[in-house]
Amino acid sequence: MYSSIHFQSKPRATTNASKPEVIEKLKEIVGAENVLVEPEKVEPYGADAVKEKFPPEAVVFPATTKEMSEILKLANAEIFPVTARGGGVGYTGGAVPVDGGIVIGTDRMNKIIEISADDLYVVCQPGLTTWDLQQAVEKHGLLFPPDPASYKDSFIGGNIAENAGGMRTPKYGVTKHSVLGLEVVTATGEIIRTGGKTVKNVVGFDLTGLMCGSEGLLGIITEATLKLLPMPEATATVRASFKSMELACKVLTKFTPEGLLPMAMEVIDQNCIGAIEQNFAFGLPKEAGAILIVAVDGFKDEVEKNAEMIERILEANDGFDILRSRSKEEEDKLWDVRRAISPSLMKYGTLKLNEDVVVPRSQVPELIRKIEEIGRAHNTFVANFGHAGDGNIHVNFMCDKDDSESIRRARECVKETFQLSVDLGGSISGEHGIGYVKAQYLDMAIDLPTLEVMKGIKKVFDPNGILNPGKMFV
Repeated sequence: MYSSIHFQSKPRATTNASKPEVIEKLKEIVGAENVLVEPEKVEPYGADAVKEKFPPEAVVFPATTKEMSEILKLANAEIFPVTARGGGVGYTGGAVPVDGGIVIGTDRMNKIIEISADDLYVVCQPGLTTWDLQQAVEKHGLLFPPDPASYKDSFIGGNIAENAGGMRTPKYGVTKHSVLGLEVVTATGEIIRTGGKTVKNVVGFDLTGLMCGSEGLLGIITEATLKLLPMPEATATVRASFKSMELACKVLTKFTPEGLLPMAMEVIDQNCIGAIEQNFAFGLPKEAGAILIVAVDGFKDEVEKNAEMIERILEANDGFDILRSRSKEEEDKLWDVRRAISPSLMKYGTLKLNEDVVVPRSQVPELIRKIEEIGRAHNTFVANFGHAGDGNIHVNFMCDKDDSESIRRARECVKETFQLSVDLGGSISGEHGIGYVKAQYLDMAIDLPTLEVMKGIKKVFDPNGILNPGKMFV
């Protein structure tokens, strides 16, 4: 649960988007049934997982690139804010219209246009969920690797705009590593194409990479060409308990010397374990100070060999209660512990500040140790878990939503954790993005000359500043 700690939830803003003639033109472009203006209908589109409400003046649902272009031409001419929205499950307010205007929902743009098993790509629209895309390509024996936790609700367009990560990142990378090309509508309504259908393409600037993680500030994605891989023959998951988070995290660098590249490495601290056990009673060892989950994939014989090697490494590095999946059902049960964390943590407070800092993998033990010190110094409860294999830890500072002093202490913990992450060679976000929630901390991670270059790029793509205002640069 989140609360209004960044901005107070505020009344609906009024911009040129509210002009009757503008609403009529929007209805002409997409059809009256695809434009929402009633307060009770637009309100759900004014918040994401942060739960702070900024209702738009209208919500518009285009079905084609041409309609998207016409909407943006109108917005640029009339000068009103436009915020693109996918599944609305982000954690930094990226899809929230903090300055009013309209929200463009991509729900109707949810088609798969082409799947090529020969050339290993899929072309799809941005409103397709990650889950639906994965299910579609799996029927062809193919894998789309990105797997954010919200994969059943998040849209492909949003994943690209936020450069989403997930548990398979140690082996397969984040979303940008699976994007070959894009069709994008700019703020002025121009339709541009970046990249293509080939893995190699060094013609011109890498605008595809620029759009990945741009959070809707440079354009709105209307089509994506995504890289696929052959579906692995087998997977295996091994779970081990440790006496402490330090011991669990020290194992992260022990696999590489053995020639192993696990698909996933997830760590869970003692506070998370306690919350999980209270809610779900998995029977986890009471003496466990941390749990490490390691997964591998590949050919069946290779997976068997690697799983055995992982078991030996875990045991040799003080792991105990080591369990390995022998079937899909057993594998799902091992991962159920990881999936149970977020809904369980609310036993520790009525408000959770969930951050996603990232450091080099070798620095994770130091990161965890110092985060725990920060929590103690500010009398704030902290629970840590996350994608330890790529150095991305989800830090949860718990407080009371009705206690301003506990919120103040938790926010100070967040600030110090961000600085710590940068000092350890990392950054303030691994996968959640910046949005408006982290905008005030951006200069911790990016120096002024680099920020000015980014602002210049924004000006080129969006001269009138209509795309997703109030985000990132404040």
